[in-house]
Amino acid sequence: MARLGLDDYADEEPTVGEPTVGPATGVESAAHLAGVPDEFQRLWTPHRLVYIQHGQQPDEHECPFCHAPQMDDEDALIVARGTHAFVLLNLFPYNSGHLLVCPYRHISTYDLATPEEVAEIGELTQTAMRVVRTVSRNDGFNIGMNQGVVAGAGIAGHLHQHIVPRWAQDANFLPIIAKTKALPQLLGDVRQALADAWPATSA
Repeated sequence: MARLGLDDYADEEPTVGEPTVGPATGVESAAHLAGVPDEFQRLWTPHRLVYIQHGQQPDEHECPFCHAPQMDDEDALIVARGTHAFVLLNLFPYNSGHLLVCPYRHISTYDLATPEEVAEIGELTQTAMRVVRTVSRNDGFNIGMNQGVVAGAGIAGHLHQHIVPRWAQDANFLPIIAKTKALPQLLGDVRQALADAWPATSA
């Protein structure tokens, strides 16, 4: 992808009240911004606004992990359901195939889980790893739980374990310099592929 420079819009004059966005790029030219012009271009991602404004710490009555099991699997992005816990795609994934394992009960930390919940969370995690590896041929995983707001939990009130597939060649400059992730698959396609590969005999 060619890098845009200040000269790309040097001859353009913005219309009052309209954003200064280059043709078919979605990138705003810094040449017309208030203040001192700089070399940075701004890649607008308005779809993230719903997460910024509404994705932070809902109360128990608005918890997405409590509502998800009441929906059908496709709409809720649920891949598999167990007796005490279930597996769904992260709506804001770090990588394609980023899964969450959640107990049905609204509990906030791992120490509050029953032995049955702990066992099934572990079993579903192992199955998820095998399924993702089969479908995506990834090279590794990040697995973990953020416990509490101070630890970075996006939904701190409802326990959930992250399963993030990683590939040896998945590093690129976007997360480093633009805080942007390039995701090659749509969530619905990923959910369907994982659900189809999920073993019927698992929890």
